[in-house]
Amino acid sequence: MTAEWKPDVLGPPFAQRTLPLGTDSDGEVVATLVRREPSAWDSLVGALRDVDVLYVHGWSDCFFQVELARFWCDLGARFHALDLRAYGRSLREGQIPGYVTDLTVYDEDITAALTAIGHDPASDAPRRRRLVLLGHSTGGLTLTLWAARHPGFADALVLNSPWLELQTGPFARQALLPLIEARARWDPLGAHPEVDLGFYTRAQRETGALPGEAIPAAWRPERGFPTHPGWLRAVVRGHATVAAGIETGCPTLVLLSARSSSPLSWSEQALTSDSVLVVDEIARAATRVGSDVTLRRVDGALHDVFLSAEPARADAYRGLREWLVDGAVRRRAPRGTLAPPH
Repeated sequence: MTAEWKPDVLGPPFAQRTLPLGTDSDGEVVATLVRREPSAWDSLVGALRDVDVLYVHGWSDCFFQVELARFWCDLGARFHALDLRAYGRSLREGQIPGYVTDLTVYDEDITAALTAIGHDPASDAPRRRRLVLLGHSTGGLTLTLWAARHPGFADALVLNSPWLELQTGPFARQALLPLIEARARWDPLGAHPEVDLGFYTRAQRETGALPGEAIPAAWRPERGFPTHPGWLRAVVRGHATVAAGIETGCPTLVLLSARSSSPLSWSEQALTSDSVLVVDEIARAATRVGSDVTLRRVDGALHDVFLSAEPARADAYRGLREWLVDGAVRRRAPRGTLAPPH
């Protein structure tokens, strides 16, 4: 195992670094950090030239969004993405893809990544650069909960269709929770019915957003990873924590599609909507993550708004840029430093 930067599967200018996390009953545990640096010019004149970004993917996923990285680097930011343990670049033989029984386990992955890029959560030293956390879907839930346990550590939180609430809504979640808890206790690795029929992957393919052969199919299976009761309990407990109200201590932008569509049958609506989450439920839950939350609904967007077809994708990037450059992030300076450069 190496802790050095080496070429990434996405090719130049991307590089990756393995972050050792010890061992468990299945053997070696690692996370993987991927980086892309801005050009020398953008790092000097970009509006976000003092910003580091850490991106965390969603369920049954990994980092492959080249355009997303380029967006940040064009603004002068240093972009980093984290493949969590048992996902993507970090998936090892014998591991159950994506399986954890508590989302706080990922604190180790996130801490290792932040430390590697110069933002050690255990250090009280002043930071010369600002930090933006960027999470998609389950990664958005994970980062939101992490930020609430470390309020104010990040300078901004950007959530791309974060999975903040169960698709059935809060009342059904509360009714189902005892059953989920019981099943997770006696059969944590049991099988769930298959609910991902591949229509979301088809929508991504038809927008031309998929990464091609650079990313192995095992890292992003067409119908997603199998889910298990132990994992579902971890997620639903996270939803309950959000529903009770938390505070991230930083400006938060939530990007969502304007509408949802059914994941159980194919229609043309799948090309212009979120077929994974119920976006109105997520919008309501987003009001519970902090005191400074901006919600932006993107007409025509998919579940991952940055994998949508034009013009929805352009609208998402435009809204993100306006919020970052003209809004909340521009008003904040890293702890213990002078105001950000202008």
